[in-house]
Amino acid sequence: MISAGIDMGTQRVKVAIIKDKQVIATAQNFSGFEPAAVAQQTLNEALEAAKLSREDVAHITATGAGVDMATFADSNISMMGADAKAGAYFFPSVRTVIDVGAEDARAVKCDEYGIMQDFVVNARCAAGAGTFIEAMARALEVDLEEMGPLSLKAERASTINASCVIFAESDVVSLIHREEPKSEIARAIFDAMAERVTSMVRRLGVTPDLALVGGVAKDVGFVAALKRRLGTEILIPENPIFAGAVGAGLVAARRAKRRQ
Repeated sequence: MISAGIDMGTQRVKVAIIKDKQVIATAQNFSGFEPAAVAQQTLNEALEAAKLSREDVAHITATGAGVDMATFADSNISMMGADAKAGAYFFPSVRTVIDVGAEDARAVKCDEYGIMQDFVVNARCAAGAGTFIEAMARALEVDLEEMGPLSLKAERASTINASCVIFAESDVVSLIHREEPKSEIARAIFDAMAERVTSMVRRLGVTPDLALVGGVAKDVGFVAALKRRLGTEILIPENPIFAGAVGAGLVAARRAKRRQ
């Protein structure tokens, strides 16, 4: 059986094609100003990579902030539900999944079947999401991809206010004027972001094992900071940005099977 999951993220549309519980193709594109058209394009690209046609797909499930824009999907699921399903799929021992994306962060508790038990969301401020890193990289005049490796060079961290992106950027500018090393400022940025995410996760309660998904999971600086704050190892799938799409695709397969 072939199913598809679509994650309509705020910055990117991600698609995963699932065949017999295995991911056989993925694709992603920037959402742009026409996310509905991009969703269709991204699905077509994933199907082409899998050498399949739309008629081969038994069911499509959509998720993400722009889920309503995927009008061709057969069903939808919350991002929390998709994260739970994906976390247990990637790592059967996982019971807590943290998803840090471009605009928000969330944490989900799940059982051994990937069924969501509880969740918490931090969507009030970008200081706990990927856009925070982007804003701070601009303030430091450092390429986004260099932020993580740069932070790992620091032995200590400067102090910044992470209650708001605007306040944090002001603090970073002040530190630059004081000629603080960029590496120490970068580490402070990740520590501040990790502190916000950790506070969110602790409201939920950390049940091992713990997985990190979402685009920010590929940032070594954030991962290192989160490990320091949580004091535990963190499991990260090979392609964490596709977790939502994979989870949705697995749900699609289950729904298609029920309809047969």
